[in-house]
Amino acid sequence: MIVTAFSILAVGAWAYLLLGRGWFWRCRERDDAVPWVSETRSQNSPPVWPDVVAIIPARDECDVIAESVGSLLRQDYAGRFSIVVVDDQSSDGTAAAASAASNALGAAGRLRVIPGSNIPSGWTGKLWAMRQGLAAVEVGAEPPELVLFTDADIVYAPQMLSRLVAIARSKDSVLTSLMVKLRCESPAERWLVPAFVFFFQKLYPFAWVNDPGRATAAAAGGCMLVERRALGLAGGLEAVRGSLIDDCALAALMKRQGAIWLGLTDNVRSLRAYPDFADFGRMVVRSAFAELRYSPLRLALAVAGMGLVYLAPPTFAVFAHGVPQLAGALAWAMMALSLTPTLRVYGLPMAYGVALPAIAAAYMLFTLESAVQYWRGRGGYWKGRFQAPVGEAAGG
Repeated sequence: MIVTAFSILAVGAWAYLLLGRGWFWRCRERDDAVPWVSETRSQNSPPVWPDVVAIIPARDECDVIAESVGSLLRQDYAGRFSIVVVDDQSSDGTAAAASAASNALGAAGRLRVIPGSNIPSGWTGKLWAMRQGLAAVEVGAEPPELVLFTDADIVYAPQMLSRLVAIARSKDSVLTSLMVKLRCESPAERWLVPAFVFFFQKLYPFAWVNDPGRATAAAAGGCMLVERRALGLAGGLEAVRGSLIDDCALAALMKRQGAIWLGLTDNVRSLRAYPDFADFGRMVVRSAFAELRYSPLRLALAVAGMGLVYLAPPTFAVFAHGVPQLAGALAWAMMALSLTPTLRVYGLPMAYGVALPAIAAAYMLFTLESAVQYWRGRGGYWKGRFQAPVGEAAGG
């Protein structure tokens, strides 16, 4: 009876995920699906293209920042646009690589590189670098209306700044963000990247994020176009200064000021490579326990929930008999089906969906490792810094 009950519960969970959670798995929220943006430039151009400044926090990004800066300097944008790179105490020539990229394009006047200072208590490294860049652009006589917070490993197709501004105008959004196309070339990336995007959409259904009537808020930190005045009214970056998951914290802050919008794209992509499973795992481990608010209770519930939703169905399908076996097979099929649209985004065959239980098990291990590192005082590790707060675990 217990096995039967759990197998039916797993089917019910997948029925809810497929039908009752904002259709997250269908990947319908996309930059090229916004009708106003899909028309010709003459039809969708705003009366005046606002000033935009891109702020790039960069720490030891010499190998990727030149391509990122170059893609931004090549933007086909009718308004004024410039870039501020905050060199966050790099040791590899990041600043020189960024400057060389602008010089090669004859655009040195549109790039400013500023050295980052030591991190004050209570700030994470990235947010402090972002704050320094924002302070630099706000001291000018004419601060920009919009700020594009973007990472040093992100490259943009030439039309994308115009498209971002157009989306922001059509949606009247104070924050417009794109889930950039992650690199998906190595075996580790092919197995883990689509699931990462899938899990993010499941946690924060984009349709709910984009609904002003819902509290759900999220953003993707690699590409966030923010209305500068609205950010100031919300309390500025100071209001989220200690957040390890800074993009979602910023999205929650901005949604109190107005609409936000988040979508997928094929035209903004990440250069960040994860050659091995351990490389990708370190990225997940950095913030997985922070997503659970450093709570042991939430960790236990998350592991139990993932076990029921992802591990129980194939177990029942292979080892059980009768109703539990049928229910397990049905839930496993629903699971594989749900991953198919994300696999299509990354050009991968549907067969990868069958392996989602094993992939989910890897993410469970990453989450447990994140908790262990936090309890060891080594949480939030990124480029030589342990950034997770110590002694602030939630009670549940």
